[in-house]
Amino acid sequence: MGKAKALLEIRSLARSHTRTAIRVLVGIMRSNDATPAARVSAANAILDRGWGKATQPLENSGDGALELIHRIERVIVHPENGSGESV
Repeated sequence: MGKAKALLEIRSLARSHTRTAIRVLVGIMRSNDATPAARVSAANAILDRGWGKATQPLENSGDGALELIHRIERVIVHPENGSGESV
């Protein structure tokens, strides 16, 4: 069996346990006997699967890297604008 086929089978097997896994996570999240860390971890896992991971804001360290990235993107997207400034 090829590597790609094995990965597909593993993915399929894992997905077949989705309902049970979600039930376990909900049980941990609601359990008064679970540690707060376990409850938060279960709640985060549920939210991540239902809504996707929250985006993380980029921080600018003051070296102008974000501005440079923005300028490169603008030049590529709008090459007719030689300055790279917003249109």
